[in-house]
Amino acid sequence: MCRIVGAPRTLLPLLAALLQASAEASAETALCKTGFPEDAYSAVLSQGVHEGQPLLNVKFSNCNGKRKVQYASSEPADFKVDEDGVVYALRSFPLSSEHAKFLVYAQDKETQEKWQVAVRLSLKPTSPGDSLKESQEIEEIVFPRQLTKHNGHLQRQKRDWVIPPINLPENSKGPFPQELVRIRSDRDKNLSLRYSVTGPGADQPPTGIFIINPISGQLSVTKPLDREQIARFHLRAHAVDINGNQVENPIDIVINVIDMNDNRPEFLHQVWNGTVPEGSKPGTYVMTVTAIDDDDPNTQNGMLRYRILSQAPSTPSPNMFTINNETGDIITVAAGLDREKVQQYTLIIQATDTEGNPTYGLSNTATAVITVTDVNDNPPEFTAMTFYGEVPENRVDVIVANLTVTDKDQPHTPSWNAVYRISGGDPTGRFAIQTDPNSNDGLVTVVKPIDFETNRMFVLTVAAENQVPLAKGIQHPPQSTATVSVTVIDVNENPYFTPNPKVIRQEEGLHAGTVLTAFTAQDPDRYMQQNIRYTKLSDPANWLKIDPVNGQVTTIAVLDRESPNVKNNIYNATFLASDNGIPPMSGTGTLQIYLLDINDNAPQVLPKEAETCETPDPSSINITALDYDIDPNAGPFAFDLPLSPVTIKRNWTITRLNGDFAQLNLKIKFLEAGIYEVPIIITDSGNPPKSNSSILRVKVCQCDSNGDCTDVDRIVGAGLGTGAIIAILLCIIILLILVLMFVVWMKRRDKERQAKQLLIDPEDDVRDNILKYDEEGGGEEDQDYDLSQLQQPDTVEPDAIKPVGIRRLDERPIHAEPQYPVRSAAPHPGDIGDFINEGLKAADNDPTAPPYDSLLVFDYEGSGSTAGSLSSLNSSSSGGEQDYDYLNDWGPRFKKLADMYGGGDD
Repeated sequence: MCRIVGAPRTLLPLLAALLQASAEASAETALCKTGFPEDAYSAVLSQGVHEGQPLLNVKFSNCNGKRKVQYASSEPADFKVDEDGVVYALRSFPLSSEHAKFLVYAQDKETQEKWQVAVRLSLKPTSPGDSLKESQEIEEIVFPRQLTKHNGHLQRQKRDWVIPPINLPENSKGPFPQELVRIRSDRDKNLSLRYSVTGPGADQPPTGIFIINPISGQLSVTKPLDREQIARFHLRAHAVDINGNQVENPIDIVINVIDMNDNRPEFLHQVWNGTVPEGSKPGTYVMTVTAIDDDDPNTQNGMLRYRILSQAPSTPSPNMFTINNETGDIITVAAGLDREKVQQYTLIIQATDTEGNPTYGLSNTATAVITVTDVNDNPPEFTAMTFYGEVPENRVDVIVANLTVTDKDQPHTPSWNAVYRISGGDPTGRFAIQTDPNSNDGLVTVVKPIDFETNRMFVLTVAAENQVPLAKGIQHPPQSTATVSVTVIDVNENPYFTPNPKVIRQEEGLHAGTVLTAFTAQDPDRYMQQNIRYTKLSDPANWLKIDPVNGQVTTIAVLDRESPNVKNNIYNATFLASDNGIPPMSGTGTLQIYLLDINDNAPQVLPKEAETCETPDPSSINITALDYDIDPNAGPFAFDLPLSPVTIKRNWTITRLNGDFAQLNLKIKFLEAGIYEVPIIITDSGNPPKSNSSILRVKVCQCDSNGDCTDVDRIVGAGLGTGAIIAILLCIIILLILVLMFVVWMKRRDKERQAKQLLIDPEDDVRDNILKYDEEGGGEEDQDYDLSQLQQPDTVEPDAIKPVGIRRLDERPIHAEPQYPVRSAAPHPGDIGDFINEGLKAADNDPTAPPYDSLLVFDYEGSGSTAGSLSSLNSSSSGGEQDYDYLNDWGPRFKKLADMYGGGDD
């Protein structure tokens, strides 16, 4: 049978004592009086005092809320008092009459004012049966009965009872180990059993918190528990016999850790920042503050409540904000937020657990800083009703006046930035107002020139408003207005000619002293008594003068339309007009004279020189007329020959082709070659006409069938003078001298190049070992090389092919250069003799080779050579004892062979 024996719950007598003490301390007098509201505090305890045990809470009345009180105990070694008035025991001791009473002091930290109250502790009365009851309060858990067989079949039993969890408060003061329950099996009457528990807290981490007496089955806890670390333990109880055999099915034991209010609320931030616009209505949301409590949120220990302790500053109302005590939302509750008066509020927020119970709850505080943001509730206001300024006439982009305004809104925001406009007094738009971004002032500037003679003063009406409109509900006008009085200052202005340029028409050829026109200037300064004087500034041909007083322009030379200073019949002259103001000013004007043509230039023949053949055919001379006048004083022209000398008309004839061209031909059948001057009379179409006799130089020459001159004196006939011919001859001579110098330089350079090709080191000069070429006989033995020493026995070259007595040439022949043999990349060692012989033949027949064959490089061995090393040549054909010392006489090219075969030390 499954059963649970005894079920009295373990209660905390301390909790009851605290509740009773708080009920007694909650009574307050109707009138607020600073100090302890009770004459004495008392607490009833069920047993002795344990270290760290909270005894009671003393309450101090702080009427004005500004006092900072510090608590102390008359028995500092036994008791202490926290800032919230909770009295704790500092050590464990049995309660006796000597510790039944002590004093608690409260002292103001600033004024040092001191109060005191008596605290009495007493034991709860006990009866003779209390000890027996305590022993019976231990709960006993019995293992459920297992299944049994009846008539060979399993018999179903009733469902196991559910074992209720064990509730154990956290932070228990002991003594430890503290007994919890007793586990028992019905078989312990017949068998000797052993009990054990397993699971986290027993044999699993954290180990050793729960232990069991293996004989009696008494389950105990060894130390205080912390719900914030582990809120529930799940253990399994086992019962085995002395041999370790399981006699009962394990049962589950759940231990719940009961929460105690041992954690203060903690704000997520110590300082909270929020904003609210000024002028906000009551009920406007500002911000939310949040605190957390590690205690059980499902109990009062973790249920927080918020409240505002203080507000600074307290204007315009000490309660401008309120807070939702459950959510922590801060909202406005009063109107009157004005950033211009109070820019920031600081609130002290308190969070208290136990649903805000001021007696038993634990509290903590944080700071909420609320910034009042600006809205456009103040329009700009001019500092004066009228502003004054002045500006010189004809000046632009100058500051005329500086308009100043005041705005109480936050600087450098759209609610503070001012925008200016001109609402009246400037119909032509000559002024503009810009805003200084730093000072917010309005700068009145001139954008169009102002003439003092037209306007001497302006009275402007200006308005100023913010970049953004005013907030709703503001009673102020949205803008401010003022007037600006601008005085125009008269300055000396430049005189100006009118019209400019001035155009007049005159015939050319006017005589000096002729009055052309009066070219005068005007002074715009009508209110200044000033005189203007004139001077000539530009007169390219120096034809004119101007009267300095009245500006009358007169000629001082004959006007000529054909002058190079006249462009498109117009002559330009520039004059200067200067006044006598302070400072003096001047202006320029241009006089344009359009010159009308007169027939003052006689026509001339064009070209001046020509050539023709001795016979009339096949060539003729085409001529025209050159006249500097223009129509109608130019063409058509009339061409004629003079009557004298008589040879002119006898030899020549002229035919008019059209109004501008004519043709000159020989009249006789043959005219001897030479230079002839033919006068031609040309008459223009002017009124009256103008004639002129021009000389045409004609060269008569012998011509071929095509009509081209073939005379050797063509250059002379063409008009080349003696000076031109001498210059051509000098150029030819200079060119010949340069060519001769270049040839000499090339020869010298060729000799230097040949000398560099010798490449003979003075220390290695081997020319003394070589016979001269003009000697007879075989010469030295290097004239006839025994190449058999360089060949293999089976490739010895016959004596018939050896070149004997080859004579070198010292002069370069004209015939083609011989071709040197091309050596393969890796020749056979037996072919070296053939290669050297062919190289000798090619070198002897090479006219470009130096005159000494000792300088000819046949080949080389070593690094970079395609032949490799000569040390691998087979010299067995020449005998092992052959003397190779003569190789030392062959020069540096054979030094390697001399070292290898001659027995040299090197």
